[in-house]
Amino acid sequence: MAVSDGEVSAGFGEPLPKPVVVIVGPTASGKSACAIEAAKLLDGEVISVDSMQVYRGMDIGTGKVAVEEREVPHWGLDLVNPGEPYSAALFQEYARRCIRDIADRGKTPILCGGTGFYVRAVIDDYRFPAGEQVDNPVRERYNRLLEAQGPQAVWNLLQQKDPGSAALIHPNNSKRVVRALELLEEGGSYQEQKEGLAHIPQAIPAVQVGLSVERPVLYQRIDQRVLQMLEQGLAEEVKGLLASGFREGLCAPQAIGYKEIVEALEGRATMDEAVAAIQQATRRYAKRQGTWFRRDGRINWIDATAASPSQLALQVADIVSAHSHA
Repeated sequence: MAVSDGEVSAGFGEPLPKPVVVIVGPTASGKSACAIEAAKLLDGEVISVDSMQVYRGMDIGTGKVAVEEREVPHWGLDLVNPGEPYSAALFQEYARRCIRDIADRGKTPILCGGTGFYVRAVIDDYRFPAGEQVDNPVRERYNRLLEAQGPQAVWNLLQQKDPGSAALIHPNNSKRVVRALELLEEGGSYQEQKEGLAHIPQAIPAVQVGLSVERPVLYQRIDQRVLQMLEQGLAEEVKGLLASGFREGLCAPQAIGYKEIVEALEGRATMDEAVAAIQQATRRYAKRQGTWFRRDGRINWIDATAASPSQLALQVADIVSAHSHA
């Protein structure tokens, strides 16, 4: 059953006094700066919704807002060490606690980020199956198989057991392949879960705003941003994390900007090749983000191609105001 404004799903607590504000969009679209300005206008606090910014020490490569630039309180950053197990289920629990705390203090919770599934996990009535957290013996068993036989063998196993789900997952996306195998043992199916995602009702009242940037401009921003990360000391950041024993976390498939620098530092690529690889991977990721968010008809899109953060924040505030008077 869908919920209306002011109502939330069981377990969240008392109804929120006003909707949560959500700012989404592809990487390099200006979300973080917009969210800070919007928080100043709306007396809010920002909850980062980024599956990589949860990791401590992974600052430059994930585009984390620098501490000195956080003009309003920020949440969702530096929650676990690189490589430590984390999931959308854990983030859902964490972010909803933050929303409740911020709202109880009379402030406006502002979710800001580009990890679309995490956004939906927080605001929609998404119920995670048992074992979605950590310390899951089934997951550990398949991860051992992955380590012993490699990604293709584990994907082949999924194809034998559930060809419909296997067709939706790239063989190199080992984390999702393992999750699909877990779901099978729980009596579920990744394919059915994905198809059902579009029909999950909203759990928390929210006004969603998407920042849209013309593709050539966005790609130019991405390329420039990667160069800026190198200037800010990305290679040194990676060296420090490697020295601290976090290599596994840095080399994860989703660790764009880190695994490429590791390749260069360990002599398997030049730094110029690493930079080009980061730029290409980030552009592809931005395209996937755009595809994900465009599927959600609840998002109010604004053109962020040429607007400043303060101009975008004013548009966000106007959309929130219009929603409250609707």
